[in-house]
Amino acid sequence: MSSIRVTVWNEFQHEKSHEAVIKVYPNGIHTVIADGLKKHGFDSVGTATLDEPEHGLTEEVLANTDVLIWWGHMAHGKVQDEIVDRVHQRVLAGMGLVVLHSGHHSKIFRKLMGTSCSLRWREAGEHERFWVVDPAHPIAEGLGAYFELPEEEMYGELFDIPTPDALVLISWFPGGEVFRSGCCFHRGRGKVFYFRPGHETHPTYFDDNVRLVIANGVRWAATTNGPKFDYANGSAIHAKVPLEKLG
Repeated sequence: MSSIRVTVWNEFQHEKSHEAVIKVYPNGIHTVIADGLKKHGFDSVGTATLDEPEHGLTEEVLANTDVLIWWGHMAHGKVQDEIVDRVHQRVLAGMGLVVLHSGHHSKIFRKLMGTSCSLRWREAGEHERFWVVDPAHPIAEGLGAYFELPEEEMYGELFDIPTPDALVLISWFPGGEVFRSGCCFHRGRGKVFYFRPGHETHPTYFDDNVRLVIANGVRWAATTNGPKFDYANGSAIHAKVPLEKLG
């Protein structure tokens, strides 16, 4: 069993108001994502939603989270800036962040990327093919050369993000569009993984390959034990030998 502590955050708005979404995710997208993680051996998985006090992301919750998963869409603007800043500081301090689907326009992802994070899109329930373009990356472990979803929302380039530190997956759609669908970034001591699929009207988060990618993404993004630097006390290291003897 994995000791990585995961919190799955979801707006949980569509599932309360849209019949097409309620049919697919009656108990919320977050519960299905959490269930997938548990089936991959994660035994410490909590959830949080927009309407909870502090959006469920209290100081205590975040302090006990190694990786935060973020799903958002219709209520990005309702997320309090104070909570965004809190999550941002935790990522810089080492907490991992996995951003899913329309979370590309979330306040936290845009703050971490420093760009608009805009893209082309089309709601058509189209076939999507994911190609693995970095088979040596840990997030690709256990996947084939490609996998497919029978129906998804189309996202297409140009995706206005910084050049990823690693690109693991790209998508192809029948309209000819391609998209960088599995992007890895480092921010401070933290790691960020953006994974494209997950439109709320499609059963994407029940798919075995999607669940595997999310599980691998969580493991990759998990908090590490690398050195911490006290930048507020940034005194230089003093040489123990005269400078003329160095080199």
